[in-house]
Amino acid sequence: MKSLFIILLFLSQNIFCQKYYTRTGNTEFKASVDAFEPVEAENKSTTVILNTENGEIASLLLIKAFRFRLALMQEHFNENYMDSDEHPKATFAGKIHDFNMDEIVSEKEYKITGILNIRGINKKITTSAKIIKTGDQIFLKSNFSVKPQDFNIKIPSIVRNKIAKSVIITIDYELSEKK
Repeated sequence: MKSLFIILLFLSQNIFCQKYYTRTGNTEFKASVDAFEPVEAENKSTTVILNTENGEIASLLLIKAFRFRLALMQEHFNENYMDSDEHPKATFAGKIHDFNMDEIVSEKEYKITGILNIRGINKKITTSAKIIKTGDQIFLKSNFSVKPQDFNIKIPSIVRNKIAKSVIITIDYELSEKK
């Protein structure tokens, strides 16, 4: 009887839990250095889910989905730096602090903390995000920086001066209610 109660409690929490998601989130990165070819790419297929009851957020993107201006850059990125055959995805699991759906009547800034996993290596990330609810959608925008060496990404000395020491990650997600 006790186990039946626990199962029913778990199911009721999931039924009443409001979640928003997208499969077309936009994630960009820039690792450019002035006077050299821009090093930047965009991924328009980031999957994101937000639990509006507790502010938990999770995202997943496929590394090979990043698109560069030059095909050769994309090839080098996947084969030489990211080892995307061995590490095909990057993930983030975290929490939007003090998140409250009722308070989002205009754009509001929130603190987000969580674990970013790239190439199988976890790194704690703390950043802020601007969130607004418009109609049935939630828009979330943020940016933060990471260092390639934190994820064991080795930059060959021949190109080290052409790639920024800190990579700027920009996210722009349009989440819809999951029904």
